[in-house]
Amino acid sequence: MNGWILAAAVVLAAGVGATLWGVVTGPLRRRAAAQNLCTALACPVLLLLAQGYERPAYVDLALVLAVLGPVGTLVFARLLADELTDDPPHARGPALTAAALGAAVVVAVGVATGPGRALVKLLVVGALLVGGNLVASRALAGGMQEGPS
Repeated sequence: MNGWILAAAVVLAAGVGATLWGVVTGPLRRRAAAQNLCTALACPVLLLLAQGYERPAYVDLALVLAVLGPVGTLVFARLLADELTDDPPHARGPALTAAALGAAVVVAVGVATGPGRALVKLLVVGALLVGGNLVASRALAGGMQEGPS
């Protein structure tokens, strides 16, 4: 086992395990925020595993998750808007922590990868991961309300 796989195991056990517990239990606001955080933490795990096992296909999986994870959260935020308006989730700290972790993993894996196409793909994954996580967290907290119809 190398350092990349060990880091992935730590993030997977601590972060994704805790967010999965939050998805399974608790009130709706905690479940919605935990679902968003789970996808934001699973993507860096895939990037770490891609580097640890030297499998570039895992980066493609991270790219798909970085696109679809926040989209799924936005769909939940839209469908559950009435229930979440009364008691919106306040997960600003965990969302910023997950974004910082994603950025740190992208930088570390990018340095190890070196210049080339793989680095460009990694930077795209990082931008989608951090941006999507922050937008989805803001949408869950009620920061993006619909205008008058």
